[in-house]
Order: sequence, then C-alpha cells, then structure tokens
Amino acid sequence: MMRDTQLNAAEIKIGVVGLGLMGCSITTCLLMAGHPVVAVAPVSIDLAFALKRITKHLQRSRREKLVTNAPDFYLQHLSITEDYDQLRGCALVIECTLENLDIKKVVYSKIEAVIDENALLASNTSAIPISILQQQTSHPSRFFGLHWAEPSHTTRFLEVICGNESDITKGEYLYELSHLWGKEPTLVRKDIRGFITNRIMYAMYREAISLVEQGYATVEDVDRACRNNAGYWMTLVGVFRWMDLTGVPAYHTVMKDLFPTLNNSAEVPKLIDEIVKSGGKGVANAHGFHSYTPEEAKLWEETFTAFSYDIRKLALKYPEDVVKKKLKTLQKKNINAK
Repeated sequence: MMRDTQLNAAEIKIGVVGLGLMGCSITTCLLMAGHPVVAVAPVSIDLAFALKRITKHLQRSRREKLVTNAPDFYLQHLSITEDYDQLRGCALVIECTLENLDIKKVVYSKIEAVIDENALLASNTSAIPISILQQQTSHPSRFFGLHWAEPSHTTRFLEVICGNESDITKGEYLYELSHLWGKEPTLVRKDIRGFITNRIMYAMYREAISLVEQGYATVEDVDRACRNNAGYWMTLVGVFRWMDLTGVPAYHTVMKDLFPTLNNSAEVPKLIDEIVKSGGKGVANAHGFHSYTPEEAKLWEETFTAFSYDIRKLALKYPEDVVKKKLKTLQKKNINAK
C-alpha cells in the first residue's frame, strides 16, 4: 500500500464526541499529532473533567518526552463544547460514546446534521459490528470503525475497520492518516464482530477463566504465566512471527492434541458473571478478579500509566519493520564497501 506523505495534520480538523476515559486520551493523541480538535461532550458531567484529564495527559507526555511543548501549545487548538454545531468543517468525527446502539444512533443523527457529506464518521466501538452501526447513518459508505487501545496517546495500536458498505478507498485514507498519530495500524477490510485483536484476546480470556474455574490454577498463577510468556515477546512480534521464530512444526504437533481440550463454550463464564452481578468493575472500584484495598487500586492505575510510557520507549526501538530497516542498512554498507 502506497503511503501518502503529503498529509498535514494542522489542515485536518477532527471532532471527538464523547469525553470519557478514551475520548480524552484520543483527543490528546490528535492534539499531539497537530490536529485542531473539537471535543463534544454528549453528557454535561464530562465537561467538568475533560480539560483536566487532557491537560494531565499532555503534562505527563511532556515529562516523558513524547512531546516538547507545554500543554497550552496544544490546548490552543482544542475546543471543548456541548454544541454539535461546532463540528462543522471537521474532516473526520470520531464517536466515543457508550456501547449502546440507541445512544449511538441519536449521536450520529446530531453529527450528520452538521458535518459535510464528504466528511468521514467513525466509531471507537469494540463490541458492535461496524456494518450494524453504519446502518444507523445517512451515508454508510463514509462510516468506519477506529478501534483504539487505552491510553490512546501512548499505544501504537489502532484498527481501521470497514463495514459491509464502507468505501475501501476512504478506509485506506484513514489508514494513512493514522500514521500521523504515531500508530502502526491494521486495516480490517471485512467486518467481523470483535475485529482482529478482540477475537484473539477474548479466546485467551475465556481459556484463562476456564483454567481458574476448573481448578487448574489460581487467578494469580494465570496472570503470572501470561506476563512471563506472551508478555515477554508480544511487544516485538505477533503470533505468526513468534511461531516462525520458534519453529512452526512444533505448534502443528501440539495443536492436534491440545485443540480438542480447549474451552469452546458460548456462555459467559460463571466467574466473571458473579463479579459483575455483585457490582465489581475491577480496579475502578477495587472489586475484580483480584482483591484490592482502595490504596492498592489507585497504585495499580498509577503503575499502569507509568508502564505505558516505559513500554512505549522500548517498543519504539523495535518498530514493525525493524528487520527490514536493519537489512537495508547492511546492504547499503556492503555496496559502499565494494
């Protein structure tokens, strides 16, 4: 795929609708990339926290040397509002509201009432298929999924998802544009529930819960195994490169005997069901798979934030095409040596 190197973030105004946790980090990412951003709060309470959250992200990003300017440099290009009319002139609007089809439908109608027909509309959904969401819009061909990972301003992950009626050329444009955001994006050309990463990760979540429920290991043991195996190599390579590196035939041999024993239930596991029904949200309210005091929960949030910056520094040393770059350098040296 040809890369468009002519894109100028300063000339591309982007709207973000929904200013919760991810809406604020997505807004931060876009500001850091140089875009003028209009951030719309569908819920008034978000207005009280949005600017504080975004400013805090920018302050930390400067301390971590992700950016060189003070928050005010970026905030001058940000408008936080409840007025959808301010989305006029946006080339792209990203919806980041609750995973509720009725809510999203209302939001899309408000957005489409003011944006140009040529503007793109995208959702940060991780649960609802894009082909279903685009049916709630007036112009399905311009609608896409933009699936981010939290924190959006530090992670390299992004999925650009096409629905059944999406214009693939516009999806390719979003793929190119997202490189300005510091992403190594994936273009998902055919819509499927859960997209790519969630389908892989939820298979792992289901098996992890099953191992605990059946008494093979504790929650702590499963977490430890994941940290020290997949967590060891996944920042460098994906599953296919990992199998290449460690020997494809071995995986073929194991699959024949292991696959029939894996959990393939279509039901929500009892363990997670009981936690949710008892009000558990995880670290957010110190009630999850692990036990937390309020102090521990707060420290885990702070530790994850610090880790996200540290792992980013390491990961940037090993971009997706790291070996290709090294190979070109070696070839150039060999040519010069002749």
